[in-house]
Amino acid sequence: MKRLAIGAAVLALGMATAAGMATAHEIEAKAGGGADPAFDVVRTGIATEGGDVVFRIAVSGEAASSRPTPTGKLAGSTVFSYVWPTSLDSATVGFEAGQGILALAVTAHPDFDDTPLQDENGDGSPGNDGDVWHSHWVVLVPDEACGPGALKVRDIPEGTKPRLPPTWPDLPILIDSPGHEPEIAGDTVEVRVPIDRLGAVEGASFDGVTSALRVNADMHAPLLCVADVFDVASGDLSLPGRVR
Repeated sequence: MKRLAIGAAVLALGMATAAGMATAHEIEAKAGGGADPAFDVVRTGIATEGGDVVFRIAVSGEAASSRPTPTGKLAGSTVFSYVWPTSLDSATVGFEAGQGILALAVTAHPDFDDTPLQDENGDGSPGNDGDVWHSHWVVLVPDEACGPGALKVRDIPEGTKPRLPPTWPDLPILIDSPGHEPEIAGDTVEVRVPIDRLGAVEGASFDGVTSALRVNADMHAPLLCVADVFDVASGDLSLPGRVR
């Protein structure tokens, strides 16, 4: 099992934000290394195209061809994800400022649904399609309770009322369900976000990660931990990509 290097992640986030250290427009990575080909990242990028900000990850196999095995319950269940950690501030998408690493994620999880405003499988019910790949904004922070050097989706402490996006799915974590439908074809996962939903993003730093997250079996903070990292485009979460 791999872990994200938290010290390097936090350092890279600060350096990329303050000094613009990254120089590459995309991140190229070698195939192989033991990851399932569906999650073996070979290239990732974020670019503005017309009126959209386009997030892409390419893998060595068939993208999104693997999903978690259903467990029949929320507690202890698994989430598979394609993730773009960025240097964008959490306030960019409607959270409080300075909350952690803002990341766009494309996820699938057959045991629960966290997009109450969307009906991804088109059956008329918006509450039964967590196993269909869909997008989220999440805020990631380190938490040793998830394991040495592990990240989690930031919890909302009980009794607090932080600023949240209007499409927050009523979960006690900093997650948003904005309804940006991923496009998956061949080896590529792509998400188009209207640029007017983000504002100026040129020069922001990013990386590409594939991972499994796990819902806490006790259903309390930390609620959603990064349990396994399949691959990191940069190798060290140094956010070397730059939005072009």
